[in-house]
Parts: sequence; C-alpha cells; structure tokens
Amino acid sequence: MFLDHFVSFVYFVDDLIQQMPQFFDDYFLPATFDDALELLARYAGNARVIAGGTDLLLDFQNEHIAGAPPHYAALIDVTRIAGANEIRGNDNWIVIGCGVTHSQIVASALIQTRATALAEACAVIGGPQVRNVATLIGNVAHALPAADGTLALMALDAEAQVKSQKLKGKSDKWIPLASLFKGPGECAIDATREIICALRFHPTGAREASAFARVMRPQGIALPIMGMACKLKVKRQKSKAEIQDVAICAGPVAPVPMRARETEEFLRGKIFSEETLTRATEILLREAAPRTSAHRATKEYRVELLPMLLRETLTRAIERARLGDITVDLRNNGYPRNTRKITNQKK
Repeated sequence: MFLDHFVSFVYFVDDLIQQMPQFFDDYFLPATFDDALELLARYAGNARVIAGGTDLLLDFQNEHIAGAPPHYAALIDVTRIAGANEIRGNDNWIVIGCGVTHSQIVASALIQTRATALAEACAVIGGPQVRNVATLIGNVAHALPAADGTLALMALDAEAQVKSQKLKGKSDKWIPLASLFKGPGECAIDATREIICALRFHPTGAREASAFARVMRPQGIALPIMGMACKLKVKRQKSKAEIQDVAICAGPVAPVPMRARETEEFLRGKIFSEETLTRATEILLREAAPRTSAHRATKEYRVELLPMLLRETLTRAIERARLGDITVDLRNNGYPRNTRKITNQKK
C-alpha cells in the first residue's frame, strides 16, 4: 500500500515538473571571460549571464506570472572563471570577483577590517540561504537605489571592471561604479554584450574607517526602508576628531544610489560635534529626495530616518578611525547576530 502511494506521488511530482515553464535551452560554463563574451555574441541577445541567479530567477518568475513567459536560448555561468570567486587585496586595492557571494564578503577578515561598511551591508541582505548564493555584482547589476551592498560600494568609491566583445583580449576597463546606474532597475551595462567582471576600491588605512546602517521592514521580507554608508578619515585633536575627508551614500533617496556631495563638502575640515551634526543633517535633508513607497514606507517616515542614520554611521566610523580598532556589527536582517572586535587594522 505504501509503495503504491509513493509511486503515485512520484508521478504527480513528475507531472508538475513537466508543466513548469522552461526558461532556457542551454547552460554553459565558460573557462574565461573571452569565452563568455563569444557565447553572448553567438546568441545575439538571446542569452544571459548568471552567477548566483537569485535576481534573474525572480525576474523569470515575475514575468511568467504576468503572462509573458521569458525564454532564453542560453544561460552563461561565469562562476568557473579563474578569479571570479575570489577576494584579493593589497595596500592599493581590494578586488572582488563577479562570483563572490555576500556570505564570502561577510566572512572575509580583509573586508571586515579594511572595508567594514561592505561587510555590514552584505550581512543584512536577505536570509542566509540568499546570502550563500547571491553575488555582490549581481546585486549591483540589478541597479536598485536601495541595494545595501551598492550603498557601501558607493561610499568606498568603488570601480567596476567591464568587459565587452569590442574590448575582448585588450587591457582592463575600469569605470566609476556610479556610471552604471541610469534609474531604478536600469543598469547602463548591456547584459547581452557586456559583463561586469570585478569590483575594486581602496582599502581604509590609518585614521580611516567606514560604517553602514539601515532600517528595514521586519515582517520577514527584508525590504530596506532606508540605508546609509559612509567612509571617512579623521585628524586627531586631543579628545575631538576633525573630519579630513568623507564620503556618504544614502538610498533610496533618488532614482539611483545617491552620494551626498553637499553634506560631504560641509563636513570636510569640521570638528565632529552636535553643532556640526545638526548642520550636516539640514544639508542632507535638503539634497535628499525620498519618496513614498507602497511596499516600504512613506516619504515623511523616511525623512525622519535620515538624521538618525547619519548620526549612527558617522559616529561609528569616527570611533573606529580614532581608535584604530574595528568593531564589526554583523546583523541578521537588522537584528543583532554577531559582533566581533578586530585590532589588526593598518596603523
């Protein structure tokens, strides 16, 4: 009797699988980026690059539900390419390959100490299952103005390495990360002809540090309401800190991830104090333009969050830069998960 029920169940599952839409025909695992570009050219716009695939598969599902089943002739998996799954660093650059997952970034001691904001941002993306598969570059390519990893990368002045058929076999082309974003969900990269191969940014050094903070909806869907990242350098003045340089990125407060240029300009050369913070907040509220979102929060609520996030990120980054000790606040969807102190920051 049990065997009969089991066989019936197997047939039932097989029937469901047969009814599922087929989103692609062929699946390739190229050994080099040049091979991947050749495959993109061969399929003339009917192929897509895949690494983690979390965003791509959701796009497939949403289009299918909307009544327009997507179909590609091929998916091109770039995770077997040499260096794609690596985080490399020296005194000049930290380089992150296109197959590096959020979990790899969170676990990296190099990122925790020399790009702390990025570790904190990647720690709150989705749940463990998503972080174990989703890649940082895939998150960037999706071009959402509230993307946690992107906000941190913008504050770190990151650059992207883009390869295309036209530049195949030639020297690397690195472009400012900000140039990738055209609007909400609109990436300047042509997914049918170009590949974002890697990201790079300068690691923090002596008297430098970074921090990330966000507020999110807690109902299990991990949607960020507002996020902010900053990187700064301080000059010690006895018990006070003078901000020598600073970069701040917030989102979503514009169609693309926004660097708060006016706020940054005001803060440079200032002693960090309540008066400085109050004035910086006024400038930030003037240059930011959050909007109401039916799925996230109202404009008015987001405006209330900006001063709090500015205070939190600046205060945390300044403390780290002054002491030279990095306390990494790794959170699980906005709730405390693990805090560790690392004291091997370069002095």
